[in-house]
Amino acid sequence: MTNKVRWGVLGVAGIAVRKVIPAMQRSEMTEVTAIASRDLAKAQQAAGPLGIAKAYGSYEALLADPEIDAIYNPLPNHLHVPWSIKAAEAGKHVLCEKPIGLSVAEARELMAVRDRTGVQIGEAFMVHCHPQWLRAREIIRSGEIGELRAMLGAFSYFNRDPKNIRNDPKIGGGGLMDIGCYPITMSRFLFGEEPLRVASVMELDPEMGTDRLTSAVLHFASGQSVFTCSTQAVPYQTFQILGTHGRIEMEIPFNAPPDRVTRLFVDTGADLFGGGKRTEEFPICDQYTIQGDLFSLAVRGGGAVPTPLEDSVANMQVIEAVARSAESGRWETV
Repeated sequence: MTNKVRWGVLGVAGIAVRKVIPAMQRSEMTEVTAIASRDLAKAQQAAGPLGIAKAYGSYEALLADPEIDAIYNPLPNHLHVPWSIKAAEAGKHVLCEKPIGLSVAEARELMAVRDRTGVQIGEAFMVHCHPQWLRAREIIRSGEIGELRAMLGAFSYFNRDPKNIRNDPKIGGGGLMDIGCYPITMSRFLFGEEPLRVASVMELDPEMGTDRLTSAVLHFASGQSVFTCSTQAVPYQTFQILGTHGRIEMEIPFNAPPDRVTRLFVDTGADLFGGGKRTEEFPICDQYTIQGDLFSLAVRGGGAVPTPLEDSVANMQVIEAVARSAESGRWETV
């Protein structure tokens, strides 16, 4: 396809080098043509194995390249909004990693820049693109499981490395920002509405100060969503969707594997031994590839970005309310 969007990548983050860039290189609509680091050698080391034509020793140099149409921003959380703004002001479209920023105010600032510059900007919530989530929403809307009433989610991994950016509270580290954002956004996605209020409890690491265990209740007009996220627990993830007449279980909800089929289970609740359960399988696909295609299609005028900034602001409002509730010990309105 000759009309591919030419992408540049800010930084050599692990998620970019190991997951997103290889996935986007398999895309029909994207071409990763440049990567930048504040250390030219690091950029070159990343570019070589990935077959990326250009390596830059500064982010500014990449943004100045007239042959780059769009930027993928996987920098640490506190750099998401500043460098996304610089990219937009350089005339580049921006796909920015989650969380979009450190606050609702930052997300709104980015939205204002988008509106002023006219570029496309979206948050990289790849889960919004995966067929298993689209199918789950379709089943809910069909009425097969009755009225949607509740969701139960868990997302955890173990990481106590004090040098890891996920463990630095000053730059947006901690479980809520890193992985709690996923059950929040997907609860909103499936309910199709915003929570009215939230209640939460949070445990901080005594040395690093990041939230290492957070649990929350999101109260929607239509029901409730409960989740736990942890950066110091066994690696695990699950998501259960409960209706009045059935349930849906996501086997690997958030980090859906790109090299094997994914499955969800739909259960009528006929018995507790799975007598009413059926399995739906989804062909091998990479949600990062799909995300790149959909965003690039939006750049070419063929649709909306998968996760627009309006959604990002709404998600950040819930994240902030969860954090406030953990401090106040009370229900907090969103």
